[in-house]
Amino acid sequence: MQKLLSEFSVGEGGRIVAVKGEGLVRRRLFDMGVTPGAEVLLRKTAPLGDPLELTIRGYELTLRKAEAACVLMEVNA
Repeated sequence: MQKLLSEFSVGEGGRIVAVKGEGLVRRRLFDMGVTPGAEVLLRKTAPLGDPLELTIRGYELTLRKAEAACVLMEVNA
């Protein structure tokens, strides 16, 4: 099943299928290691749901929900 990273629940994980942003947003995500094939785990969210704290490529990364909405994921079964 595929869904956007911004739609994940805490503790949910998956593999990145595509990064759909444009221009600087897409470049920034790629520079941070958010690339197709990478495994991602949503560790926690802020009290109002933004930003999201992820584990990707062995490190912790914080993304805004708008940035996470650019990342299409394949959910782990």
